[in-house]
This record gives sequence, C-alpha cells and structure tokens, in this order.
Amino acid sequence: MDRLVNTVRPYAWGSTTAIPELLGTTPTGEPQAEMWMGAHPGAPSRTPRGPLNEVIDADPVRELGARTVEKFGPRLPFLFKVLAAGAPLSLQVHPDLAQAEAGFAAEQAAGIPVDSPRRNYKDPNHKPELICALTPFTGLCGFRAPTEAADALAALGVDSLKPYVDLLHAHPEEAALREVLTALLTADREEMAHTVAEATAAADRLGGDHAPYATLAHHFPSDPGVIAAMLLNPVRLQPGEAMYLGAGVPHAYLDGLGVEIMANSDNVLRCGLTPKHVDVPELLRVVRFEPVDPTLLRPEASESGEEVYDAPVDEFRLSRYVRAEGAVPTDVTAATPQILLAVAGRPRVGELPLAAGESVFVPAGESIELSGAGTVFRATVVA
Repeated sequence: MDRLVNTVRPYAWGSTTAIPELLGTTPTGEPQAEMWMGAHPGAPSRTPRGPLNEVIDADPVRELGARTVEKFGPRLPFLFKVLAAGAPLSLQVHPDLAQAEAGFAAEQAAGIPVDSPRRNYKDPNHKPELICALTPFTGLCGFRAPTEAADALAALGVDSLKPYVDLLHAHPEEAALREVLTALLTADREEMAHTVAEATAAADRLGGDHAPYATLAHHFPSDPGVIAAMLLNPVRLQPGEAMYLGAGVPHAYLDGLGVEIMANSDNVLRCGLTPKHVDVPELLRVVRFEPVDPTLLRPEASESGEEVYDAPVDEFRLSRYVRAEGAVPTDVTAATPQILLAVAGRPRVGELPLAAGESVFVPAGESIELSGAGTVFRATVVA
C-alpha cells in the first residue's frame, strides 16, 4: 500500500477555494480544477516507490493482479479525480472504444503531435465516466426531447431562433437534433453572436429554468454553445448523488465539487463553451443524437457497509464508506487494484491515517482493513 501525492490541475474553470477547503490548505488565489489520482502519464500520482505508472510498469501482475492485466492490459484502467468547477466546463462528448481506436490511429498516421491543440484523440481508449457530488452540483447531460428544447428556445422570444424551433418540431427526433446542432455550430459567427446576445438578455429576464443558460452566456458571450446547451437536460445533484455518462452523450459541468471516475483516457470532443479546438465533422460523427434521461445514481448499501454506485462498465467501480466512531473495522481486500480517498473525518487504511483529501493505492490482493470514523470513496476495477 502506498500513500499518494497527487497533482492538482489549474484549469481556468476551476474553483479557487473548493479543493483547498477539502485538503485543509490555504487558497493561492489561482483556480484549482482537478486533483488526479492514478497512473495516467499526463499526471501520475507519486508514491514512495516512484510515479505510480512506473511502479505498475515494473511489475503489472503484482500491482494490478492477473485478472486485470488479462482483461485490460498492463495499465491501471481507471483515472480517479476530485473535480471542482467554479465556472462552466466546455460542452463535450467522449468517443466509444472503436471510435477512439480509429481516431487515434488516423491522427497518428497523419503525424499530428499528441500535444497539438488541434488533436482530438490523445489515446486509443474510450472515456465513460461517473461524477458523484460532494456539494450541490449542477450540470447538463444528454439531449432532451426536441419538443422540450423547442419550447425552451421559443420562450426566449428571439426571432433568429425561430428557424431552429421549427426544425425541432418538423423532423423525427434524431434528425431534428442533428440538423439543429449542425446548423448552430456552422452558423455565421457574427450573426450567431447577435443571437446569443439577445438570448442572454431574454434568459436573464426569464430566470427559473433559463437561469443556467444565462450563466453560460455570461461566461461565453457569442459562443454558439450557449444555444446548443439549451438542447440538453439540466441536472442538479445533491451530495451523495451521482451521474453516469456513456459514449456520445453531450454534457457539461457547471458548478460544484465532486469525485469523478472514468476509464483511463483524456479523449474529449468539444461542442462549444470553450476557446479550444472544435472539430465539427468529427464531433457530429461521435455524438449520439437521441433524447435521453440523465442516468442518476444513488448508492446501494451492502451488509459490509460499502455503498456502491452501479455503472455499466468494467474499467471502474465507485463506492463509498460512511463510518461512525467506534464502528467495527471493515476488510477492503480486493482481487483488483484500488484507490481509497478520504473526504471527511480521519479514517485509517491499515495503520495509515488519512486526512480529508488524502488517498492511497492498494495493489491487487493486498490484505487491508478500513477503520476509524469518516467518509471514504473507493475506486476499484471490475474484472
């Protein structure tokens, strides 16, 4: 078992206070967006034995277990994060495994550097993900029914939005969504900037269900992603609630602190709300144009006290222990590797006490007990 020293990524949308408050450190005044826990080469956790990716590379079977290596190869198949959104993230989707493999191979063959800002695929892996709220957490997830989106746009009373409203009423659902998103992302930039400005004023005036979109517009004036976001379902998670996101589902996180777990990938295709590269043709190839209800999850308790967030993937499983003072120690030995993260109290993993924000990596099969009072999130592999 190794205590982890983790990298905090200072993305511009990050909160200046949420991660410092969790860690009990003094805010620097700079945004602190994500704390990465795992073996992703972009920011591997550090252990007393060296960077976690190098520790795993030296003996994958010992660290990950034979079952994990056989199923996923000699790498930790998940990336675990603390995410602190102080401003909206980009509107985005993630590819499925076949799309990621093909896209990565094509960009490699084209000689596009992996660190190029015009690169879509940083690796050949998919990126299903799950976010669990530690504070009230707001976001957007999945297309809503086209008629609902049409009503939201029509309520703004903006003349230049009427063609999109008509399209959403006139076509089958998938065709309507595809046509409207394509039109928004390929519209004349000057005309779209004027439309967004009018829509922002109307959303401010209406408030209520339109308030999240007004907030987006103030962060990203003139961005067509503001209108595209109105095609999506607004979501609000309470602490302890989670949301699962599969391939091709457009989404954006707006505000709040949470723990996030995903397949070990950094592949993102952006739809808007960002100054970064938006590859419209590739985006339209990856997006799934179907209305969906956001997959909201509440933990299912077991006799051991483990509360599991059930997600339809094998690369990861997220669970939680909420332990009271004096509770009997819990055996958390697993046949697959795991990362344990404390978010409250001062629990002990084996003989190691963890303060809030501290984490450990436990190799596959290592016998370990969880004791003491506090809340601990557990990231494991299903293999």
